Amino acid sequence: MTTQRTLYLFCSAAPPVFDVAHVIEEAQAEGWDVCLGLTPTAASWLQESLSGLATLTGHPVRSEYKRPGEPDVWPPADVILFAPATFNTINSWALGLTSNFVVGVVAEGIGKEIPTVAMPCVNAAYVQHPQFEQSVATLRSAGVTVLYGEGGFVPNQPGERRPEGYPWRIALDAARSIVSAPQ
Repeated sequence: MTTQRTLYLFCSAAPPVFDVAHVIEEAQAEGWDVCLGLTPTAASWLQESLSGLATLTGHPVRSEYKRPGEPDVWPPADVILFAPATFNTINSWALGLTSNFVVGVVAEGIGKEIPTVAMPCVNAAYVQHPQFEQSVATLRSAGVTVLYGEGGFVPNQPGERRPEGYPWRIALDAARSIVSAPQ
């Protein structure tokens, strides 16, 4: 009997978040049980869709920490995919600033050794800030697969849209391969 694997799909507030229903459907078609977590701003952007997204996943959409003593409403993650991950999210995570739920989960996930993939969504102006490269290096050194640069997300100029869209397929493939790899 094959056990379904659980994918925590976490998203920051960047334009690709509006494609999340399609991404969930793709992941489910590949056999994933998907739990959706959002930064507070991403949850605000998707406010009108949250109940539909909960129905689609079969799990509550989370953007806030649970209260102490409350049961966890999600099954344990086999892998976490954080995409799109904004400049703020990448830096907060690398610095251990866990003021929001999804960043707290991935920060703790490092210590729990949960396989984690992150794909930024940042423009070329943001990546000029010296902290960004340091944060990417910090996350990579902690075992996070960061899909940034060649073969992952390549920043575009501020205000420029990618005609081919955000490379969700690369992110989903990386999540699948990280849990399929021999330990």
